[in-house]
Amino acid sequence: MENMKHFDGPTFEADVLQASEPVVVDFYADWCGPCRMMTPAVEQLADELVGKVVIGKLDVDINQEIAIRYGIMGIPTLGLFREGKLVDRMIGYPGGKAPIKAWIEKNVPSSEQAPNTQAGAA
Repeated sequence: MENMKHFDGPTFEADVLQASEPVVVDFYADWCGPCRMMTPAVEQLADELVGKVVIGKLDVDINQEIAIRYGIMGIPTLGLFREGKLVDRMIGYPGGKAPIKAWIEKNVPSSEQAPNTQAGAA
C-alpha cells in the first residue's frame, strides 16, 4: 500500500502526464461506496505492479477541473495514461482485483513491463 500515489492538480502534469511509465489514475470520491470497495484491490495492485505501472488516486471533488478535462462522468473510474494521453478507462467497480489487473495488463504490453526480455534477441 506504500506504493499507492496521491495525485492532485498542482502535480498532475508532472506525476501523470510526464511520467516515463504508464500511470493508472483511480478517479474517486470519499463519499462513493463503490470507490471504497475498489480501494483495497487498487492498493494491492499498486504494490504488485511496481516497476510496471504507477497507480494512484485522484479525488474528483478536490480536482474537479481534471475530472472534467478527461470526461469522468461516473466514479469510480480508472484511467490509464501513457505518454501524456488517456488511452483507456474502466468505469465502475468490476467486483475484485482480477478484472482490474487483466485490464491493466491488456493496456501495458509485457514488452513494456519487462524491457530486458528482448536484450539477448539480436
